[in-house]
Amino acid sequence: MAHSSAQLLAAKSGFQRALRAWYRVHARPLPWRLNPSLYQTVVSEFMLQQTQVKTVLPYLARWLVELPNFAALAAAPESRVLKLWEGLGYYSRARNLHKLAQTIASRPVPRTPAEWQELPGVGPYTAAAITSISFGAPAACVDGNVVRILARLTADATPYRDSASASKAFAPLATALLPATNPGDHNQAMMELGATVCFRQNPLCLTCPVVKFCAAGQRGDPENYPKLAAKKLEQVAVMRVWIERQCALLLHLSAGGARRFANIHELPTAAQAGLTEAAATKGKLLAKKRRGITRYQITESIYRTSSPRGMPPTGLVWVPLVDLDTVTLSGPHRRWVKEILAERPAPESSRR
Repeated sequence: MAHSSAQLLAAKSGFQRALRAWYRVHARPLPWRLNPSLYQTVVSEFMLQQTQVKTVLPYLARWLVELPNFAALAAAPESRVLKLWEGLGYYSRARNLHKLAQTIASRPVPRTPAEWQELPGVGPYTAAAITSISFGAPAACVDGNVVRILARLTADATPYRDSASASKAFAPLATALLPATNPGDHNQAMMELGATVCFRQNPLCLTCPVVKFCAAGQRGDPENYPKLAAKKLEQVAVMRVWIERQCALLLHLSAGGARRFANIHELPTAAQAGLTEAAATKGKLLAKKRRGITRYQITESIYRTSSPRGMPPTGLVWVPLVDLDTVTLSGPHRRWVKEILAERPAPESSRR
């Protein structure tokens, strides 16, 4: 990488100008760009962790109506915060954002990357994004998009264990490419380039504003970079049960101190409902769902079965069907519950 990095840095000013000119014309009109504020930047950066822009936009719009500033967020009950976040997943982000607002409400607003990293849920990337955009801090953002761009610009053939190790390796180069003025715009331009032009597959090299600075683009093999080790997925099978009684659905409510899904409802597993898998599979298979979470490929089978006798086991609650929209379900479970309910035949009276 050394030779290509040196060539790129020698042409740094030209690279910066070309990127900046392209960004001024082609930047998407995203809300945190049209009406920039520290609060909107912070909330959007938290939402964008692990989540695509198109998914975030409606969530951000609803969030800003109900919680328009740090004070409103700090004063909101956690249950409301989680409900507004429902469907975005990785709920620790919502809790950390809530705690961050409460911290900021009681102290001067931090301005440096180091100070921001002391706050809940803020790592190097988020700290760099917030401080470069809001305060002009000379901090480079290095995420998967930026790694991909830098690896292609330099045709870096170094094998990396994962995106995190690659981000660490490319951080010095990203910092060296920062302009002396408006580093926030530069960071956003790099992220925009990765999101709209320098795709993982089929990058748009013919229209790329910096292709003449790109070693891999000039060689015609950009998809060979970066060299990241393939993820090893672990297969996981989960059996869940659908149990109704008197127009109420039995759900599992994670304890408030749970690491991942505290105070979040989900369909219970057979074990959580006090049933053996053999007993659960005697019921009707309503759905089989597959999803990926980090390094896990999860297959979840949902069986309709009968109600457990007596009081439900600890952690299970009966939620009336008419009240399902008022509780917080994890995103996939909200979709599954809606799908299963929608597939029911309409009551006889409604078909006349």
